[in-house]
Amino acid sequence: MTNDIQLPDSVTHVKLDDRDIYLLGTAHVSKESVADVHETVDKLSPDTICVELCDARFKTLRNPENWKNMDIFQVIKEKKALLLLAQLVMTSFYKQIGEELGVKPGAEMMAGVDLSEEHKITLVLADRDIQITMKRVWGHLRFRDKLKIMMQLGSSVFVSEKIDEETINEMKEKGNIENVLDAFSKEFPTIKRVLIDERDIYLSQKVRNSTGKKVVAVVGAGHVPGISKQIHEETALEPYREIPKSSWTTTFAKWFIPVAIVGIFVYFFTYSDTSKFKSAIYIWVIVNGVLAALGAAIALGHPITIVAAFFAAPLTSLNPLIAAGWVSGLVQAWIKRPTVADLENLPQAISTAKGFWKNSVSRILLVVVFSNIGSAIGSLIAFPWIIATFF
Repeated sequence: MTNDIQLPDSVTHVKLDDRDIYLLGTAHVSKESVADVHETVDKLSPDTICVELCDARFKTLRNPENWKNMDIFQVIKEKKALLLLAQLVMTSFYKQIGEELGVKPGAEMMAGVDLSEEHKITLVLADRDIQITMKRVWGHLRFRDKLKIMMQLGSSVFVSEKIDEETINEMKEKGNIENVLDAFSKEFPTIKRVLIDERDIYLSQKVRNSTGKKVVAVVGAGHVPGISKQIHEETALEPYREIPKSSWTTTFAKWFIPVAIVGIFVYFFTYSDTSKFKSAIYIWVIVNGVLAALGAAIALGHPITIVAAFFAAPLTSLNPLIAAGWVSGLVQAWIKRPTVADLENLPQAISTAKGFWKNSVSRILLVVVFSNIGSAIGSLIAFPWIIATFF
């Protein structure tokens, strides 16, 4: 780093040919990080400021009123309910921390944006589109991990843990960040690879390809080590923008239980006695239906929604192209159509666990996710149970 300028400890200097790159590692909700951005930009007067934002997240931070334009029916039909719920849970998490610490989530990134506009500095939105990132995460996960994450995501809306600024600043320390990432990598290696490692590459290349001799990159502290390594190598970004297609093993696994169950029904009906056929039907309908309905009930769905989940699950479980949650979610949205006030209140509602259930929009998403979880668990329970009736 330069000898004559004292920069915050959160700044890492990287020499790239004749260019100076300054990686400013931040916590995403921290007054200190906001101050670090101001101090670094003021002292360096960089040619370019890169921020860890994609266009979608930039627009959301710039215009928080975007929630008002959401079409919940379209979200369900386009199979984005889980993605939106995940974003809401993360937004809620950061919002709670921000309220405790008196700083808006993403304030350090917006500080970089505002300074670029104020001083006429080139701005680069360096992150990969959040939709692509989430789809790549989901597309590369095994079914078991998907089910585990859906359950953790659902349970996380019940949790309200207070985190003070001292804890956040401790998390920014490089040693602590590496320990957290190591633990995360062991628990969910696929998520860590797509969410962190791939974005290290993406961010590094966007910073590398930015203009100017002096560049300040405002990124999460966890990305700094990876960017520091990757920035010296030129890497094509197209492969990291691709949405993964289902492999033949995933497709096989997705269709195996439905095809096997239908085959069993046909066999029992054709070659076995009527009692076994009826027994298999009852098991499939009751287990799938009850657990999907239970999921809708946990989400406090309307009674008609709960009934819809019960009748939809046994049928949708036999067709991987349709999910019970989509049916129950659309029914809930039709019965309890969100109002403009619900959309306007969504950012405030999700700040508490109770708010997730009270707001019509977030409740619809919970109905979708919990109904799907119930139906998936129902299939996993009913399948071996029906197989056992062979013996």
